[in-house]
Amino acid sequence: MPNFAILLSPAEGKQPGGNPFAPDMFDYRSSNTFNYFNELNSERRALIDALQSYIADADEDELEELFGITGRHLEEAVRVNEEIYDAPLMSALDRYSPGTMYQAMDFAGLPTGAQRRLLENGIIFSGLFGVLRPDDLIPNYRLKMDAKLPEFGRMSNYWKPLISPLLNKVLEGRFVWNLLSQLHQSAWEDDHSYKQLVEVKFYDEESGERKAVTHNVKTLRGQLVNFIVQESVESLEPLLEWKHPEGYAYDEDSSTFDEETKTGTIAMVR
Repeated sequence: MPNFAILLSPAEGKQPGGNPFAPDMFDYRSSNTFNYFNELNSERRALIDALQSYIADADEDELEELFGITGRHLEEAVRVNEEIYDAPLMSALDRYSPGTMYQAMDFAGLPTGAQRRLLENGIIFSGLFGVLRPDDLIPNYRLKMDAKLPEFGRMSNYWKPLISPLLNKVLEGRFVWNLLSQLHQSAWEDDHSYKQLVEVKFYDEESGERKAVTHNVKTLRGQLVNFIVQESVESLEPLLEWKHPEGYAYDEDSSTFDEETKTGTIAMVR
């Protein structure tokens, strides 16, 4: 059994719709309900209830501040959040499929074994649900990890003490690929119980000058995930022979690792 985990941020854009006959995501009496972090259900319900109550009473300026959007996008955010409990469901992986990172993973094009490894070893952070597995069934929603809700505060601060013990237990003794954004990283108190954890940074080099890549990074990460699950990568050795589809290669000399914290940063250079 693979001994790695991949930590992923969600996609801001979400696929609408779903299966209206899927089991209620909060009902674990059904054996075919996919949800691995059901310990968080009461906190999820409390947050959803508070969110819906706030939406009902807030004016437009307050809603714009909460969601960080305006116009028809704000109207859509309000609508999907009001309908959460009765909304059709689909897997988190499908829900986030419009996101560039998720498109680059090319889940549909992966061999069956690689698909299974992504579903079993991926962990997605969510402003509304805390943490999810890729095959968890979720409704459409809108709530970023940096949103602030009265009495709950910033979502990352709300979730941090709730998800950290669960996540640290899941990651214990495993090789962890940390592909989280800084925002989602802030929702986790890392106890370093894993075997190793690595972050990945991409660099372009021209005429001896190396610059960190800031554009299209989500696509680059998604393509890396595709490789990780295809090859079941739980160490850095396979990277030595691999070339990223966009031409990046693992620069071992420029990569760093801290033996005390068991964390490292991998440099992928083009």
